[in-house]
Amino acid sequence: MKNLNKYLLWSLGSVFSLFLFSCQGSDRNSVANNVTLEFNNTFKNTPIVLGGAASASATTNTSAMGQVHHFSELKYVISNIRLIKADGNEVPYKVNDLDKGATVIDQSKPESLAYILNDIPVGGYKAIKFGLGIKKELNTLDQVRFPGFYAKAGANDTQMMWEWGAGYRFTKLEGFFDTDNKQMSIHTGSTIKGTEGNYTQGVDAYRDITLSLSTNAIVGDKAPKIIIKADFDKLLSGKTNTITLKTGTGMDGNATPNIHTAAQMVKFVDNLGGNGASDITGIFSISKVEN
Repeated sequence: MKNLNKYLLWSLGSVFSLFLFSCQGSDRNSVANNVTLEFNNTFKNTPIVLGGAASASATTNTSAMGQVHHFSELKYVISNIRLIKADGNEVPYKVNDLDKGATVIDQSKPESLAYILNDIPVGGYKAIKFGLGIKKELNTLDQVRFPGFYAKAGANDTQMMWEWGAGYRFTKLEGFFDTDNKQMSIHTGSTIKGTEGNYTQGVDAYRDITLSLSTNAIVGDKAPKIIIKADFDKLLSGKTNTITLKTGTGMDGNATPNIHTAAQMVKFVDNLGGNGASDITGIFSISKVEN
């Protein structure tokens, strides 16, 4: 009987130790997890399908000014990502490393629409901040420092670089407008001014986006997904500017074959990324959080 009692005590002790070890192991494994940002590009609530001038399947949109338009190419840069904890503390995600903390969202590449943030600390998160474009201190075509992002941005089918080497394009939208399908080409990005060897910052087209989450994203044993809607109806029918596309070679033209002036470009920038004052969301909103 004494041996039996010893065996029972040993067995119970072993079970308790195993339970304690499992709990401790679970805690150790829950220090961090991934968060996925999924971008859904739409016209209002309709997902965008790209297409050429004569495409019957491309998603068309009508602006507030009655202009019909659709896209053949849709790309934009996301960087400087920060998650905001429930207590208000910011958790930056590789904000000074374009190779690891920036990406090109490309509507023609479904795999690019989901961007995974690795090793996010456990906790509840109530908001997210990110940059549309690249902050000025990193916006140089630095192939040595950030070879991965440089290659991604400069790939032949992406071309998210200004030809004159002033930095990266932040958005690149190609398509067609009006019933006769005139060409539309809208590129945004920061500019420089001055002469070679004496350049200074021109237009700073970087915009900081702040979005409150519909419900807290809980990072722990599971890896949450934050679904972000980018409504390109606001490109022409924005909170800041209502834009009518116009061809021509004069200063008032803002569509191909005209090259945008800086003042014209800023109107698109403020619609896409907000003006930084009354609008800090631009085309973006949170659709839902999946925990």
